[in-house]
Amino acid sequence: MSQSISTKLTIINKLGLHARAAAQLASTANKYSCTIKVGRSQDKLVDAKSVMSLLLLAASNGAILYFDIQGSDAKKAYKDIEQLLANRFNEAQ
Repeated sequence: MSQSISTKLTIINKLGLHARAAAQLASTANKYSCTIKVGRSQDKLVDAKSVMSLLLLAASNGAILYFDIQGSDAKKAYKDIEQLLANRFNEAQ
């Protein structure tokens, strides 16, 4: 059964979506078969499984990211991504 989640999450870690954080987000997204798109606005979404695409978002601390997740494992993917952002990409601050 296909699931669809459209939501927004805020970048709360001090350094924003820098290289290591982007790599972690892409790695998390790649664990799932569903399609995961993310962007600074709802009409310009990029592939969350691509580190380069994530870096081009230039999402700093406080940036709101829009997520569109489609597929059979969308709920699991969303929970993992939400937890990653809530944990500040496992950074000290």
